[in-house]
Amino acid sequence: MRTTLTLDDDLANALKQRAKLLDQSFKQVVNDTLRRGLSPKSRDQPTPPIRIRTFSSAYAPGVDRLRLSDLADELEVEHFLEVQRRDSDESA
Repeated sequence: MRTTLTLDDDLANALKQRAKLLDQSFKQVVNDTLRRGLSPKSRDQPTPPIRIRTFSSAYAPGVDRLRLSDLADELEVEHFLEVQRRDSDESA
């Protein structure tokens, strides 16, 4: 069957890239993609569970080792403010 279909630019580009990658015609890639998307089997299949491999680290959770200087600056500011509060409490 021949029909005219208007695709969003991003979809058309993705389909063209896939056709080039698979060395298939644009028509074949569109048909295969639609067939997979409309297949009840593909929609009903459960997604496999995601497995994440963990590892031990010398850093506490939430500490970005690439931003340790920022953490040091924050700690220095907190210490300075604490000293200022302590000094103002003692002088009052």
